[in-house]
Amino acid sequence: MSTVDYEIKNTSEIRHAEEAMRMGELENMRPLPRISVHAFCESEGLQRMMERCANDRRMSKVSLRITSGGTAAAANMFSGAPTPNLIILETRANPANLLAELAPLAAVCDPSTKVIIVGYYNDIGLYRDLIRNGISEYMVQPVAMPDIMGAMATIFVDPEAEPLGRSIAFIGAKGGVGASTIAHNCAFGISNLFSTETILADLDLPYGTANIDFDQDPAQGIAEAVFAPERLDEVFLDRLLTKCSEHLSLLAAPSLLDRAYDFEGQAFQPVMDVLQRSAPVTVLDVPHAWSDWTRTVLSSADEVVICAVPDLANLRNTKNMLDALRKIRPNDKVPHLILNQVGMPKRPEISVSDFCEPLEVEPIAIIPFDIGLFGNAANSGRMISEVDPKSPTAETFSQISHIVTGRVAIRKSRKGGLLGLLKRK
Repeated sequence: MSTVDYEIKNTSEIRHAEEAMRMGELENMRPLPRISVHAFCESEGLQRMMERCANDRRMSKVSLRITSGGTAAAANMFSGAPTPNLIILETRANPANLLAELAPLAAVCDPSTKVIIVGYYNDIGLYRDLIRNGISEYMVQPVAMPDIMGAMATIFVDPEAEPLGRSIAFIGAKGGVGASTIAHNCAFGISNLFSTETILADLDLPYGTANIDFDQDPAQGIAEAVFAPERLDEVFLDRLLTKCSEHLSLLAAPSLLDRAYDFEGQAFQPVMDVLQRSAPVTVLDVPHAWSDWTRTVLSSADEVVICAVPDLANLRNTKNMLDALRKIRPNDKVPHLILNQVGMPKRPEISVSDFCEPLEVEPIAIIPFDIGLFGNAANSGRMISEVDPKSPTAETFSQISHIVTGRVAIRKSRKGGLLGLLKRK
């Protein structure tokens, strides 16, 4: 490889690494409120970036319109129409002419409209002039997607607002793969290991098992929250929660068939909003279904975990789910994968390597089949770490809890442990 080729390759790798780090900045960003935004783009690069912003889950409430053109196009459009909450304007005007170029737009802008200018001159004097003249932010090309969204958040997100908790959604690639059991054990692990207030929300209203797994029989739960969104706030939610341990609360499913549970796409969004304001961590036990509301829940969660067993139907479903979630969560990390019930006697299985190769995803955990341990835990209404805290399975749930919450795992799996199984495979 020549020196020039090496330098090009090295520069490209550095750029990709920097971009990945910058995208990580979006993970802790609060969703933007319900605002209207109109972007005027002179370059294809900014136009593509704004289109990416439009598909981001943190922009779900934002009404975003994108137009090719610059200052003149914006002034012409708003001469006969009200201006939005925010105008993002790209311009190649030099510093000497920029304020004069903005004058026609300033004449038609509503006083409450905010303006972000994306320019091409790194000039501190120009920046100060623009800020003095009411421009909210001046950014110099090339700008990255976190820059644009961060600027919008700075303007419209209240800096005094309480931080939002993280939501972690667990879903099975197929019914009966143990996704609920894994979700419940991880919720218990997160609350116990980190002494963090955690809420487990069982979203499988007709068949949810969280109440059984924690040996609870609450009179109220998630049904009251979903069917009465107008009453839902932190105080009402607190009355619906059932205490399972010192730091874990359960929002239980009714597990009754006294009605049909048909929901529209945004039905669970008010519940998720209140949950994120109420606890640092919310674990969502999502039923194996593909509907408008499950898609909305999965697209809104901070982390998604797919649980599967190593057979052909699970491989197909996992591949389809990963492809769909990559499209609806284009700016987020790829969902985590957990392989469960591995090594079931007399059951033909796909090897771990053959299962993962077409997915291009490595599992964060491989949980062997252990009917005795899981059966005893289920029948006694306890979690694995309560039944056998020194077991490799309990250690694996500890490792999963570290990974899905973004903490660095502080202990290695013992030889023969479940994460170690992946290495041996």
